[in-house]
Amino acid sequence: MKITRLRVYQVDLPLHEGSYQWSGGKSVSVFDSTVVALETDSGLVGHGEVCPLGPVYLPSYAAGVRAGIGEMASHVLGLDPRQPAVVYRAMDRAIKGHPYAKSGIDMACWDLLGQASSQPLCHLLGGRFGEDHVLYRAISQEAPEVMARKVAGYREEGYRRFQLKVGGDPEVDIDRIHAVADLMQAGDVLVADANTGWLMKDAMRVVRGVKDLDVFIEQPCETYEECLSIRRKSDHPFVLDESIYNIPELIRAVNDQAMDAINVKISKLGGLTKAREIRDVCVAMGIAMTIEDTWGGDIVTAAISHLAHSTPPELLFTSTDFNSYVTVSIAEGAPQRVQGRMAASTAPGLGIQPRMEVLGDPVFELALD
Repeated sequence: MKITRLRVYQVDLPLHEGSYQWSGGKSVSVFDSTVVALETDSGLVGHGEVCPLGPVYLPSYAAGVRAGIGEMASHVLGLDPRQPAVVYRAMDRAIKGHPYAKSGIDMACWDLLGQASSQPLCHLLGGRFGEDHVLYRAISQEAPEVMARKVAGYREEGYRRFQLKVGGDPEVDIDRIHAVADLMQAGDVLVADANTGWLMKDAMRVVRGVKDLDVFIEQPCETYEECLSIRRKSDHPFVLDESIYNIPELIRAVNDQAMDAINVKISKLGGLTKAREIRDVCVAMGIAMTIEDTWGGDIVTAAISHLAHSTPPELLFTSTDFNSYVTVSIAEGAPQRVQGRMAASTAPGLGIQPRMEVLGDPVFELALD
């Protein structure tokens, strides 16, 4: 089997809630998502999706995804997509860095590997643990009472794990955390995610202001060293996200006892190939994980679900269902939430079929001569 044509599509994903706010006044109302299709000489077509959380969250942006794919396209044509690691090395030779731009091609290769072997992707990523897996709900940064009201609503829908977007004024953030903590019941999990938004002095005020609450603190400051300093002065369990990009950084954090859990974002790390590597090291070291991505629609959600479902449940801190946040469905067969949980597809590969009437015409394509 070899890749004979690569097509790229652009699709807008508006939010049900209108906008999504996080630290530093950052906000997105419509997500710009890129879908990749890899056609092969066997007739099989694999798909991937990359959707940055706007241009100011990580060193990534939507147009950069498509530009990067354009740089790499000629280097992956003719390769066997059933060998994702081989394709990945070709992408690394074509463009240095920019892991997020490589994620869609890598995801599509894994989709093709699953289709070619007639196996759902979770089987290839480690197996299917249980009937489904747990989800969290992200709560956009708003006034304390509004966030508390949204948490109460999502609890009624079956969610039991909540990620509050904080990282603003420390006094207001303390109120936000307290307002939601008052609603928590036995078995609920609360995470205060600052998304690097606090200075160290503000992070210390917040952790002291919520010292009696059962809450995880996630990525309070921008740098790893700042986060480690806060970790060492706090009794709260800690989650790291934006400061972990690769295995050496993960191992350093484990050796420093810098966190109790990490976020594994597929496109931030460079795709399923790299995310699985990080996941497996975490499993070996006993580090809990949130399996997710920066954002996305049905295709990203399917990939998240397969990676989460193939993670041992005791180490799966939580996962997410981005396709429930947006108003546009881009693929049939994507997993759907049920009472705060989700199950990966049992169909081969990702188990999705793109809605071409939604994707429209490709914005870029290249075929093998």
